[in-house]
Order: sequence, then C-alpha cells, then structure tokens
Amino acid sequence: MDRLTEMEAFAAVVDQGGFTDAARKMGISKSAVSKHVSSLEARLGARLLNRTTRRVSPTEIGLAYYDRARRVLNDAGEADSLVTSMQSAPSGLLRISVATDFGVNHLSPVLGEFLRDFPDITVNMILNNRYVELISEGFDMAVRIGELEDSSLRARKLTETSKRMIASPSYLQKYGRPMKIDDLNDHKLLHYTSQSNGAVWKLTAPSGEKRQVRTGGWLSVNDGQSLLNAAISGLGIAYLPSFLCAAALREGSVEEVMPVPSRETHGIYAVYPPGRFTQPKVRAFIDFLVHTFADKGPDDW
Repeated sequence: MDRLTEMEAFAAVVDQGGFTDAARKMGISKSAVSKHVSSLEARLGARLLNRTTRRVSPTEIGLAYYDRARRVLNDAGEADSLVTSMQSAPSGLLRISVATDFGVNHLSPVLGEFLRDFPDITVNMILNNRYVELISEGFDMAVRIGELEDSSLRARKLTETSKRMIASPSYLQKYGRPMKIDDLNDHKLLHYTSQSNGAVWKLTAPSGEKRQVRTGGWLSVNDGQSLLNAAISGLGIAYLPSFLCAAALREGSVEEVMPVPSRETHGIYAVYPPGRFTQPKVRAFIDFLVHTFADKGPDDW
C-alpha cells in the first residue's frame, strides 16, 4: 500500500478520534481506513492505536509516530502547494510600500511595463517615508533603502545608491566651496528630516577617517525632492542619495561640493513576509525590479 496514504489514514483517525469520522474526512469507507491502519501497523510491527468499543486513542508509540507522520504529511502538502503556486499565473492585488522619493522617481515610471507584462495583477503602491509593519498593515512587500532592521522579513537586494553632497553653482559662488569637513560648520545645510539618524551626515575624510557631522541646518524638509529643489534654488548644501540628484548633477543645476575618497552607499531592498513560499505576484514583481535595476550601481543613476 501507499505509505503516505497509510500515514494519512492513521493521522486522520487520531485527529478525528475514530474510524468513522476519519473515513468521512478522507472521503473513503470506514473499512478502507481500517485496512490502511492495519497495514501500517503490520509493516511497522507495532500497535499504534488502542481500540475499544467506545473510543480509539494512540498508544505511546503511536503518539510518537503521529508527531513525525504529521510533519511528513504537512511537508508533502506544502510541496504540492509549491508546485501549484509556481505554475499559477501571477494575479490579484499587490500592495507595496515605497519611500516617496524612490517611488516617484524610479518605480512610477516603470510600473506600466510591469502591468503590461502581468495584466492580471492590480498594484496599489503607497508612497510614504515611515517604516510600515508589512503583515499587520496588510502589505505584500516594501522597497526599503539603507540598513535593514533585524526582523523575520525576507529581503532581496535590488541595487545600491550612494550619497552625494551637492549645492548649486550660485550658492558656491556666493558662499564659497568648503574644502574640508570642518568647513561645513560655516555653511547653510539642508537636512532631510526623514532620515533615521536625524541631522547627522556620515562622511569620510581624505585621511579615510569616518566622521559624523552634527551641524544645525538652515532648512529641514521631510521630502527629498523638496530638499533637492531647495539646493537647486541656492538655499544651501544638501546630502542626498544619487538616485534622487543624479539628473540634476548631469544637467549642471547642482555640483558636488567637495571631493571624498569614498561615498557612503546604501542598499536598496525588496522586503516581504517570511515563509517557505513566495506568492507568484510578489515573486513576479521582485524579479521585475531586479531586472529593471540590474545596470544600476551606486554612481549610475
């Protein structure tokens, strides 16, 4: 007889507390369930069930076998689900949480291509600059930038971005160009208040020394695009991710303020709930993002 069917019959008897209910659960006859269990006991050479006219209960050996058998049956069920899931076409509502700056500048422009490739998926993209709780708030995944917090969430790295210290040519002409980190104390700084480290810039000195600059800012904004606009307008020096300011640098509306031996880099990740299997819609979108940003490095935005 099929070993898994014998296990399933035995586990059903234990779960249901008798042969009649187990047969109803499995959709087979009571005699068939009894035959499967008897065959299992004969093959193992052990009595797994105590049978009386009133009740059926597992023996000590039967209870130990039940624990292992249930694990095997659960794994077999998950294996079947995996195959079904992997063969299913991605579909349904996909809720995504994305930092506003990255979503507006780099996800929104490519969503049309994704939706054309997967017409059965509907995307609800929420743009915000706060840390969302994926599971409790009902999100399927999020795109996060920077060091990830320790959690049970799974993560896949999409690309990296670097930090650039920028200012407009008009600002530098009026206030001068800082030549070393300590010179920043005499300049008007523009701070990004959504950063977890607040008004702190992590910089690398020409000597290679890691420095943390804690300097009061002339303007603080909780939106990166607004901060970039302020820098373009000549209001001060900003320290922004390259994915946000690279176009302005290419156009010449801002310049890099001072040369640094190495820029601070941050990973950009897709994060999603834990589990052995990833929903097809989530897997499809993450694969799409990996492909979309495959040619993007810290300095390639």
